[in-house]
Amino acid sequence: MMKTIDDFAVEGLRVLVRADLNVPLDGGRVADDGRILASLPTLTALKARGARIIVCAHLGRPGGKPDPRYSLAPVAARLAGLLGDRVEFAADTTGPAARAAVAALRPGGVVVLENLRFDAAETSKDDAQRGRFADQLAGLADLYVSDGFGAVHRKHASVYDIALRLPHAAGYLVQAEVAALDRLTAGIRRPYLVVLGGAKVTDKFGAFGSLLGAADRILVGGAMAFPFLAAQGHPTGTSLLAADQVDAAAACLDKAAPGQIELPSDLVVAAEMAAAAPHQVVAANAIPAGQMGLDIGPQTAAGFAAALGEAATVFWNGPMGVFELAPYAAGTRAVAGAMIDGTAFTVVGGGDTGAAIRALGLAEEAFGHVSTGGGASLEFIEGKTLPGLAVLEAS
Repeated sequence: MMKTIDDFAVEGLRVLVRADLNVPLDGGRVADDGRILASLPTLTALKARGARIIVCAHLGRPGGKPDPRYSLAPVAARLAGLLGDRVEFAADTTGPAARAAVAALRPGGVVVLENLRFDAAETSKDDAQRGRFADQLAGLADLYVSDGFGAVHRKHASVYDIALRLPHAAGYLVQAEVAALDRLTAGIRRPYLVVLGGAKVTDKFGAFGSLLGAADRILVGGAMAFPFLAAQGHPTGTSLLAADQVDAAAACLDKAAPGQIELPSDLVVAAEMAAAAPHQVVAANAIPAGQMGLDIGPQTAAGFAAALGEAATVFWNGPMGVFELAPYAAGTRAVAGAMIDGTAFTVVGGGDTGAAIRALGLAEEAFGHVSTGGGASLEFIEGKTLPGLAVLEAS
């Protein structure tokens, strides 16, 4: 049983909050603040109760060394705007700047530490190396709060090892994520439909087998569709596709019940990924040479929407196309609209999918739950042990 922040008297305590602030940046500006917004309930509650709040997080993959392109400084500035209060920024993670900033914190104050992944020990496979970094983080705080759900499937120093060293609790975001995803693993209301898309295909194949055992139907779009089309012997043109994914797709098709996996019947294709490029709708099994699939076609979108309208439970991970470009956003909009209009309990999983619904101007409140963690949500419903949750439940 995980303890929560409501189980602790936090006034005056130094509370280290592991948040998920891994947001896209555009020229030093936060391009999508969905994950920052998701961290606000926990942070505002701790502020109101007089905690001295130390926020730690990662951004991108800087390779274990400082890289200004991945600094959390712009994120700290955006967090200050959303909180409507001053947020300090420490230019290191556990060094002199961090220690000084923490020492200066007053009750209700907030400091954001620099990117955890600027230190290679954060993600090290070596337990002792991670442990030393966790010791340094623990030295800054009296209580640890896990609220970065997007990282709980990683055995990282700030996710796992730190909880072995401090009294610990789950934040409100982690609580909400677990409660919603539990509804996709036990007592599922049927029909249960899964929609898979996006460009991060390899991660999803790991969960596909488990999803076949749970879902009544799996609707496949986005770049996820191309390995399946290739496995059926259809041309994929210059579409995003890795050769090793074709065998994985073939294995999934062999394992699936007849009709359980539904692939696109038509696609929107173009010679390049550009809004101004000439594009056309073609049959999914006849992508022309030199063309790439950039969205599901109108026939597929209508079919997917009809299926979603009959569902009782829906899990959606991955956009149906390159939604950032207007000519290729219709498929993603159709899937989202069908989920909103239907009566199913809906879970949107993954940062890219959440970003898509925000970019399309759709209200997150229209869905049952919008998860902040793509990989974490997939591994959760797959039944895997997530180190960052297991350590919270262990004591």
